[in-house]
Amino acid sequence: MSVKQLPETLINQIAAGEVIERPASAAKELIENAIDAGATRIEIATAGGGKSLIRITDNGSGMDAADLDLAVRRHCTSKISETLDDIRTLGFRGEALPSIGSVAKLTITSRRNGHSEGSQVAVIGGKMSGVKPAPANTGTVVEVRDIFFATPARLKFLKTEKAEAGAITEVVKRMAIAFPQIRFVLSGSDRTTLEFPATGDDHLARMAQILGADFRDNAIEIDAMREEVGLSGFVGVPTFHRGNSAHQYAFVNGRPVQDKLILSALRGAYAESVPSGRYPVAVLSIKIDPALVDVNVHPAKSDVRFRDPGLVRGLIVGAIREALHREGDRAATTGTSGMMRAFRPGFQPTQAAPRTPWAAAASPFRPLYPQPANDFAEQVQSGFDVLTMPAARADAVIAEPAPKTAGEDAPRYRLGAARAQVHENYIVAQTEDGLVIVDQHAAHERLVFEAMRKALDNKRLASQVLLIPEIIDLPEEDCDRLMANAEELDRLGLAIERFGPGAVAVRETPAMLGEVDAASMVRDLADEIAEWNTAGGLRGKLEYVAATMACHGSVRSGRRLRPEEMNALLREMEATPGSGTCNHGRPTYIELKLSDIERLFGRS
Repeated sequence: MSVKQLPETLINQIAAGEVIERPASAAKELIENAIDAGATRIEIATAGGGKSLIRITDNGSGMDAADLDLAVRRHCTSKISETLDDIRTLGFRGEALPSIGSVAKLTITSRRNGHSEGSQVAVIGGKMSGVKPAPANTGTVVEVRDIFFATPARLKFLKTEKAEAGAITEVVKRMAIAFPQIRFVLSGSDRTTLEFPATGDDHLARMAQILGADFRDNAIEIDAMREEVGLSGFVGVPTFHRGNSAHQYAFVNGRPVQDKLILSALRGAYAESVPSGRYPVAVLSIKIDPALVDVNVHPAKSDVRFRDPGLVRGLIVGAIREALHREGDRAATTGTSGMMRAFRPGFQPTQAAPRTPWAAAASPFRPLYPQPANDFAEQVQSGFDVLTMPAARADAVIAEPAPKTAGEDAPRYRLGAARAQVHENYIVAQTEDGLVIVDQHAAHERLVFEAMRKALDNKRLASQVLLIPEIIDLPEEDCDRLMANAEELDRLGLAIERFGPGAVAVRETPAMLGEVDAASMVRDLADEIAEWNTAGGLRGKLEYVAATMACHGSVRSGRRLRPEEMNALLREMEATPGSGTCNHGRPTYIELKLSDIERLFGRS
């Protein structure tokens, strides 16, 4: 079989297979062209989920007849010259328009700024018409009709009109976040009009348009630099999370990307703060010398490759963790909103999810604070009387302060003074302008974990030797996993050894956990080691084990606390970074302002 040159139309259709995967791909390429042309207003209209029509109208610099003639030919572009080392535009390959024209009915009408008349060119199934004069406003209008009519096989693989319309909406949202100075309008017969007015330099205002007004109140600003790479943007507090990753946006030099390295770094930064199966909300923008990043990895330009990926990952993880360390224990405002809805008359709660095993498991534990932890605890100790009150549960405990003690000092502390413990699990504290409700188990779990992590920086954690080693029967594969990680466990004060093919012997347990159910803890560790990413470093493994151990060493739900213990717990929470969530990402407290309480009673 002899080698032959493929026809230009077939070459374009092959290229279109990579560049134009679906209507949203075409919309993305055309919006990028409008942005590169300097548009400040971009209108997108669709029909049939983009299958029947995609129309992009912009007020950019426009094109003249000569530009239009070249624009629909492959590898013709105004955006780069000779190299790919200094790409500062969204488009640069010169493939989008000819690729679209090879599989659809493409019409471009444009008028260059300062010219008296416009021009028009059409490409239908790869066949180009001549450029002709046409009436037009300054800027460009691109119409794509009947996409993939020339390649019916591709048309069969498209999703429903609703799904394709949703994909276009997502493209517009990403572009809108990246360019807040541009007004975007998305409309059409198959959708309600979606408008994002320009917000200028107020990036957070544009993010609130896309991510919801709640994001503004729950966002933490990121601004960091490492060597030649800058990182900016906003991330949500750990308790402000979503059920999927659709609310995570990343940009490299203004280009929206869906890069695995960036998303992995984001997961790593929130690894201890967000529950499994939930996703943090984030908008991250990376500024880097174009020569240090390759944006030509794939024709769709959604992936990038960094010259130093370790530097970029470290910057993202470090900057986010530093921000969470600084402010991450803030409670999400959505928690207050949910509480307000629950208190309103007629509220019908959904069925509660089962309590997770670590919250419900019963095990012995040492006293949290046998002695008053600080002067504040000593002060309030004499001012509380612990009363058992008949209520929904007979053992619900309410701690009431005597007059002129803790209440007077509440303004001194961010989490206030403990006023009550209800259902032997929740601490109610009075603050200067409201109250907080603390989950004692979740809060103490975080404190124990942070103490263990801090101790790891110095040496092996102190352990307590069991008088009689505890023998724990396990499946042989679990025993193998545990023994393979025995060295890491030993650094945390947990000394184990093999005891036959299907058992391990526990000889020492971490001293800071006090009396602990070793069998339950070791079984949990065996289950979680099976889920580890073996590529993780020693430090990551140690912290992962420490988080599991902290569950077993923390104050349990159902433990009755003395007033000084409750207040000491609040003080340690205030001094511990990240105490707003437990190791599994659950919130440790909810705050309710006095103004919210007054609204519940119609007083404001």
